[in-house]
Order: sequence, then C-alpha cells, then structure tokens
Amino acid sequence: MLRFAFFLTLLLVAAPALAQDEPPFPEYPAFKPGAGMGEQHLYSLLLLDQFEVAPALDGVPVAAEGFYRIGTDYTRFYLKGEAEGLVEDWAGDAEAQALYSRLISPYFEAQAGLRLDMAWGEGDLRARPLLAVGLEGLAPYWFEVEPALFLSAKGNLSARFEGSYELLITQRLVLQPEAEVNVALQEVAAWGVGAGLNDVELGLRLRYEIKREVAPYVGVRWHNRFGSAADLARAEGGDASETALVFGLRLWR
Repeated sequence: MLRFAFFLTLLLVAAPALAQDEPPFPEYPAFKPGAGMGEQHLYSLLLLDQFEVAPALDGVPVAAEGFYRIGTDYTRFYLKGEAEGLVEDWAGDAEAQALYSRLISPYFEAQAGLRLDMAWGEGDLRARPLLAVGLEGLAPYWFEVEPALFLSAKGNLSARFEGSYELLITQRLVLQPEAEVNVALQEVAAWGVGAGLNDVELGLRLRYEIKREVAPYVGVRWHNRFGSAADLARAEGGDASETALVFGLRLWR
C-alpha cells in the first residue's frame, strides 16, 4: 500500500513537467484575405480537363476545354479556353478568358478579366471581346461551381452557371456529372445568342486514372437550346437538341 501511494505521488508531481514538454496543439488559423502574403509560394497548374471526340453521321466533332493557373494561395492568374469544331469542314468556335483571381473566403475566389469569342469557317474568322466577372469555388457537399457575368462592347449582358461533382467509385475510377446553363438579356443573332434562356448542357463522364495525371474517359453529352437561340440554330442548319457519345482524355501537370 505504501509503495502504491509513493508511485501515485511521484506521478502527480511529474505530470505538470511532462505536460510542459509537449508541444501545444496547433489551432486552425482564421481566414484573413491577404494575410501572410510574404510567406506565400508560387504554384502553377496546367489542366486539359476535356479533349474528346463524338463520332456522328455528319462528321467527327472534336472538343477541348482546360486552363492554366499560376499564383499564390491568395492571388492567381487564369488562362481558360474551350473550343469545338468539325475536323472535315475546318469550322468551329472557341472561347478564351484571361482572369485575375483573388481568394475571398476559404472556398471561393472572385475573378475578373476579359473573354474573347471566336468563330471560323468557310474562310471567315470572327471575334468579339467581352468583360467577365464571376466566382469559382466549392459549394457545400463539394460541388464545384462557377457563376459568371459577361458584358460585350455593345452593352449586351449575359450570364453562365457551371457546376460539377466528382464521385469516386474507386481510387482510380471517377464518375463526373456536370452542367452548364447560359442566359442572355439581349439577342445577338450574329453569335447565335437569343434573349432569355439560351441553352443547357449536361454531361456524364466516367474516367479511369491510369495515373493521376493521365485519365481516359467515356461519357455522354446532351445539349439543348431554347427559344430564339433554338430558332437561330435551326436557321443555320443545326438542331435545337443534340445527344452524343464521347470518348476522351484528361491530362494535367
């Protein structure tokens, strides 16, 4: 009994000294935009999110979408691009964006810059610039969202919402649903833009990551136009609604 009391007394005396030797548990720092800017490192990412073909009876449409990003944890510069066209006809359209991005919360960054629309075919090349402002980040339940507003030099206002989600079936097999909605305040017939709801595009792609940087995929894409945007598409010999099976490759470094 005396021996037990001796060890208990020794433990009580030594405990405070042992506790002082242990490092304190780190607290998660509160988010403050611009804090610690001098300690930030420069990071870059090049992502070719989609590079795909959709074999069809009237040709082989090819589409690509991706971005290059460079900056710190708080401030970044983006170059975004997407293009789609027919290989045989050498016709298509493309969009490029140059954006300054600033982190405004732990999960969202505000972006502003320029957007350039381009279209080519039959020896003709057209382009129009627009101002772009928007947000990019993670919504609750880890949905990636990108709402944006665009203003042309003629005062035409349009908006876009993009959203996607990555569902890990296994550590290498990933199912990615995504959606894109475009609306416009005014009609711009030369660019196939109608007033109101223009189009909705839904996609579902299943990719297998051979390694994290290389992932072939297969999927389906549905694109539907509405209102005057559908009328403009029909007038140019297109369809208001299109469904396609796609095969592609996703790359990043």
